[in-house]
Amino acid sequence: MKEVRGLFKFIGLMFKTRNTENLLFEFNKDVDIGIHSFFVFFPFLVVWLDERNRVLDFQIVKQFCFYIRPRFKFRKFVEIPINERNRELVGVIIEDRKDKIRPEHIV
Repeated sequence: MKEVRGLFKFIGLMFKTRNTENLLFEFNKDVDIGIHSFFVFFPFLVVWLDERNRVLDFQIVKQFCFYIRPRFKFRKFVEIPINERNRELVGVIIEDRKDKIRPEHIV
């Protein structure tokens, strides 16, 4: 997992391939900001965490979504490309929502 810093926090998975590494975004305090998936050409899982790395919320994000936001303030989030390498991890995180991961998401 790669920690994203500085101006790269605005780029995230944009313009990357589905086989890129997972990205961790950390903030110094709890925040309530949204993300988008413009120029992300594959679905990914975003997981929002608190300061103790407890999962607060998660969502599968499709390509070119305008605005995605969790239900709670958060301290960190992880963008996880849905690919073969992350298949098991994604399945564990969203265990009861496996039907949301269609075969075309995994290449």
